[in-house]
Amino acid sequence: MGVKETVHETEARMKKAVEAVVREFGEVRTGRAHPALVEELHVDYYGAPTPLRQIAAVSSPDASCLIIQPWDPSALVEIEKAILASKLGITPNNDGKIIRLVVPPLSEERRKEMAKVVKEMAEKGRVALRAVRRDENEKIAKLKKDNVIAEDDEFKGQEEVQKLTDKYIKEVDSILEKKNKELLNI
Repeated sequence: MGVKETVHETEARMKKAVEAVVREFGEVRTGRAHPALVEELHVDYYGAPTPLRQIAAVSSPDASCLIIQPWDPSALVEIEKAILASKLGITPNNDGKIIRLVVPPLSEERRKEMAKVVKEMAEKGRVALRAVRRDENEKIAKLKKDNVIAEDDEFKGQEEVQKLTDKYIKEVDSILEKKNKELLNI
């Protein structure tokens, strides 16, 4: 494995770290209803924890309501239990065929609290990116130590890894800024 492969692997791992941050941000309630709030919610479906999006259609007819329509009506009770057990803080309305979630607007205090939570999530994402950088730089250093690559290639590889780290940290920061605007400017 050479420097190019290591740099390519670095970028793939960093993309996954950013995707994880985006997924976590999607689960943060902003006062507006969107399907990402519940899609990753795990429901006990026939004894197996299953993401909600795999057993039901989730739609948002307006900014304050979510409708969950399971493909198997017997899953309604389990979906309802999963929603009640989640951190959403929303009580589901079950009419026997669909579940309605009315998303109440957030108070100013709760918005600021959520902004802090989102900031912590972004920092975890940055830490994950730095961990990837450290791992990949260690791989490059090992390649140099084993005389697989030259010293110039080692420096070039580490420079590329640093550029990728900076790029993806900026991406996390821009995602954080967007989420904060969404939270605080409603």
